[in-house]
Amino acid sequence: MRYFMHLAYRGAKFHGWQSQPNAVSVQSVIEEAMSKVMRCEMKIVGAGRTDAGVNAHSMVAHFDTESPIVNIDGLVRGLNSLVGNDIAIYSIKPVHDDAHARFDATARTYHYYAHTEKSPFCHELSWQAPANLDYEKMNEAAKILFEVDDFTSFAKLHADNKTNICRVTEARWEPLGDGRWVFIITADRFLRNMVRAVVGTLVEVGRGKITIDDFRRIIDEKDRCSAGTSMPGHALFLWDVKYPYWECSK
Repeated sequence: MRYFMHLAYRGAKFHGWQSQPNAVSVQSVIEEAMSKVMRCEMKIVGAGRTDAGVNAHSMVAHFDTESPIVNIDGLVRGLNSLVGNDIAIYSIKPVHDDAHARFDATARTYHYYAHTEKSPFCHELSWQAPANLDYEKMNEAAKILFEVDDFTSFAKLHADNKTNICRVTEARWEPLGDGRWVFIITADRFLRNMVRAVVGTLVEVGRGKITIDDFRRIIDEKDRCSAGTSMPGHALFLWDVKYPYWECSK
């Protein structure tokens, strides 16, 4: 039997999603909890691999069992009692046997949060931005992302990507009020570090350090060294994952 798990996490205490030696990851914490509750070794496959410190408002993972789970609600409660306060398991639902949390996802959306005034309530989950950023220019530059599909300039160097081709369908800065902003970006797939590099390069446009034409040139050069700095991970959220046959819900 295959199941999809809908969950969320705050990334500050973890070395990213993926299990790795000598480091605490979201995946390893959940697998350890599942193995205890289900009394057998359990493995899960996530919809993506968020980096250290990055958050997930909505993550999906799949796992297999030899027989149907009799009490799914009880399993959810049991897992939530073990994974700690920085992870929340929202739901577990059966899916068809060949459903895949990563490969079947048709779109992923990320949010990057920024605030312009110092705040004791924002700094842990938002980036403090300069007050004079030109969001109109940043949005104009962001439209170029719809016209291209090779995002090598925003890919982490020496990553194991088989291809750097992605198709962006949404990219814009939106005001949230009180000097707060969010950058929303949706694509069929994302490269490692891609969103943070895109945001960092757009910020260079907003600061007036590069022009919109420069932004296009940076993409065309397919050179990570030409793009802007990678933004801090604490303000980044995996916000949503879409499937043609399954809808995430709390």
